[in-house]
Amino acid sequence: MMDYTNPYATGSVSEYPEDTRSEFIRKTYTHLAGALVVFALLETIMLQAGLGNAALQLISGGKYTWLMVLGGFMIVGWLATKLAYSATSVATQYLGLAIYTVAEAVIFLPIMALGIAVTGDAMILGQAAVLTGALVLGITTIAFTTKKDFTFLGGALKIIGFVALGMIVVSIFGGFNLGLWFSVAMVIFAGGAVLYDTSKIMYHYQPGQHVAASLSLFASIALLLWYVLRILISLSGRD
Repeated sequence: MMDYTNPYATGSVSEYPEDTRSEFIRKTYTHLAGALVVFALLETIMLQAGLGNAALQLISGGKYTWLMVLGGFMIVGWLATKLAYSATSVATQYLGLAIYTVAEAVIFLPIMALGIAVTGDAMILGQAAVLTGALVLGITTIAFTTKKDFTFLGGALKIIGFVALGMIVVSIFGGFNLGLWFSVAMVIFAGGAVLYDTSKIMYHYQPGQHVAASLSLFASIALLLWYVLRILISLSGRD
């Protein structure tokens, strides 16, 4: 018999009673909202302190600088995810989410500074946030209303993700811009990742993994925001 009160009980959340599933989903999205709020606050503070321009100048200093930044972010992201999936300490799970939130805020600094520089004000950041929020809401609605398990997308998303990463690395070494259509393709990819993560939240996580679930969904939403912002910057530059 399953112990429904044990936060580290085995078995996917779909195997538990309705109130346990609802509580897990509530906790996941509450932690996601908290991470997004902290991300926004950190971004605002750092941009107002002038760190955005400093970050933009840093990555403009050499074509390999951004590659090193991306490599560092991937390492930190891997570590944060490992911590968030800890089955022995809730404090460790929160540490993982906190580290990842700070890392996302730091890596977003140059693109947000670029957006402000291109348009002359910070309105583009709000536009990107609204568009991203609308896309996430639409995707989430699809997942919850159809009740279809979209985790079958996982294999394809992994392959596409590696291909996209390879293209980014090649573009850095080659010194060329991947362009608007790559950003559009990545928005579609990130939307698929949000759909995949939402299905995992509905059906595949264990009841005590709400922190890890919120981190994974936060990562996909951040990726979506990144490329929505890139599209807006690209379109603004064409005016």
